[in-house]
Amino acid sequence: MTKRKLRINGHSHLLPYPEEIPDFMRDKGIFWVDKDRKFMLQKDWNRPITDSSFFLNEKLAWMEHFKIDHAVVLNLSQLYGNGLRLEEMKQALRFQNDFNAKIQHDNPSKFTCGFVVHPGFVRGACWEIERCVEVLGMRLLCLPTHYMDTIGTWRCIFDEENEPIFELADKYNLAVEIHPYDGEKFIKLENTSWRFHLIWMLAQCADAYHFLTLNGYYEKYKNMRVCFAHGGQLAQINLGRRIQGFDGRPDLFEDKIHPRKAVGHKNIYFDTLVHDTGSLQLLIKNQTSKQVIMGLDDPYPLGEMESIKQSSYPGKILDLAIERNIITEEEKGEIWEDNVIKWLCGEDEDAKKTLYNRILS
Repeated sequence: MTKRKLRINGHSHLLPYPEEIPDFMRDKGIFWVDKDRKFMLQKDWNRPITDSSFFLNEKLAWMEHFKIDHAVVLNLSQLYGNGLRLEEMKQALRFQNDFNAKIQHDNPSKFTCGFVVHPGFVRGACWEIERCVEVLGMRLLCLPTHYMDTIGTWRCIFDEENEPIFELADKYNLAVEIHPYDGEKFIKLENTSWRFHLIWMLAQCADAYHFLTLNGYYEKYKNMRVCFAHGGQLAQINLGRRIQGFDGRPDLFEDKIHPRKAVGHKNIYFDTLVHDTGSLQLLIKNQTSKQVIMGLDDPYPLGEMESIKQSSYPGKILDLAIERNIITEEEKGEIWEDNVIKWLCGEDEDAKKTLYNRILS
């Protein structure tokens, strides 16, 4: 009898319950959840909580219902810390990391949780990486595509100034998640019709992928495995333009690595959250199915959630990909299980065994 493949969701989010969020977060307008669990809020910003599975117990029930064995919980995008004063940023990020560490510690069979650092303060970021890995036992580093530096300039995460962060990720054999946010703070367009979530977040991923590949970090830091959220969707269709630009204007790319060399590389992953099989087919054609992991982005409405209106449910895109001969059943199983494990653990067989034991316990 063939053993059932695990269903591991490589892109998930979790809100603290309102009472778990310290008072200073609300007092400073950094982030909080209202007592009725209807909204997540920041100063001059709020967003409706669209599903009960934003919270732990409801998330566990949701996973049970949809037969999801394990989930990778990323940091909340609202807690990247951009624009906060140094002490406020440190406290907010420490709260997020301690919260995620507790979720993983208390629910080891259900969750692998990430931790976040602010690249604008590289030395402090490195100290926090050491704390999260060595003290809290976390092995997934969450980074934004872009961040604000100490003089208020927006920079790409794969800036050379951040190499000490990547050196530590390499030393600790970390998985790294690259996720977009805050585009409306540096892209000077009116924030209407959800344009920053529907268009610019994907462009932010493409921009980060551009510089990861040009700088050759996927080879320079061989033990660091990077996954781009939302399939790095615009990076896939933009590949030919980048190649032509590199070949046509070599004067602009002195000491940089050709974009072709990164395509399908074993240290670069993309999740499945691209919303249509045409985009998934292009992703797999470019990068191969081996570099694709399952990503539901639950419980957000742009995630793969149960919805009659959208005719959707968790895992639908892979089911459709099977129907349309884009992937095989074997590849589907690898995307749900094997590829996520490889992203999280790399070639470390002991780490793989430990993770499997946690999930199956």
